[in-house]
Amino acid sequence: MRSSIGATTEIRAGSSAPSCPACHSPDHRRYADARGAKLLECLACGVIYLDPLPTQDELAPFYEDSYAGATTSYFAKVGSKIRRSRRRMRALRRHVAGGRFIDIGCNGGFMVEAARERGFEAYGLDIDSVSIAYAREHYPRNRYVLGTVEAFEPTAPRFDLAYCSEVIEHVPGVDRFVATLAKLLSPGGVLFITTPDIGHWRRPKDLAAWDGFAPPAHCLYFRPASLRRLLERHGLGVFRAKLAWKPGIKMLCRREG
Repeated sequence: MRSSIGATTEIRAGSSAPSCPACHSPDHRRYADARGAKLLECLACGVIYLDPLPTQDELAPFYEDSYAGATTSYFAKVGSKIRRSRRRMRALRRHVAGGRFIDIGCNGGFMVEAARERGFEAYGLDIDSVSIAYAREHYPRNRYVLGTVEAFEPTAPRFDLAYCSEVIEHVPGVDRFVATLAKLLSPGGVLFITTPDIGHWRRPKDLAAWDGFAPPAHCLYFRPASLRRLLERHGLGVFRAKLAWKPGIKMLCRREG
């Protein structure tokens, strides 16, 4: 099925369609139809979202044993995962003197272990129990939390560095999610965040052919400007946006105040 991109029909307040999950504006337009899914684009902040957004119950099966008992190729390539994690931590260490680290969506704990090796008190959080079990077994010197970041935050310590890679596109309640990320950080703390870039020049014109388009698990889609708006609204000032050859966004931001 080919997607229909760039429709100009605008829908204003009073529509039965949902408000934007990022800024709660009711103003939107039809962005695309692909793979039986309908996408709306917020006219206020530019976030693109599924209509209807999936519920937590609908999403739950996607995150129960996401990696088939940790036997898929993702876990089979542990050596390359650890090497890449160590390279990323070397780069991130330039922006943070040390302290406490958390990986939100830590899967097998590779970045958590790389952070510990760099001197951080390292935490990993994931909603997939099999991934957490794998991380606890293979990298037991770190701390791991099974559950959502929203449930963890009220009793959590504050962190000097947070890592959130390829997670935000899965979160229907994204406004609360980003607010929680900001609360987890100490003043001046750094967040590194990545997500697919729906506006990237190398994204296939046929939306259905793009590997970053994965409804309903991926229910939100960002361009750099829309992600920056969301982060900055919650006091996370972007100080570096890394160029990505693949259709993705990579941003470093710092908690203000």
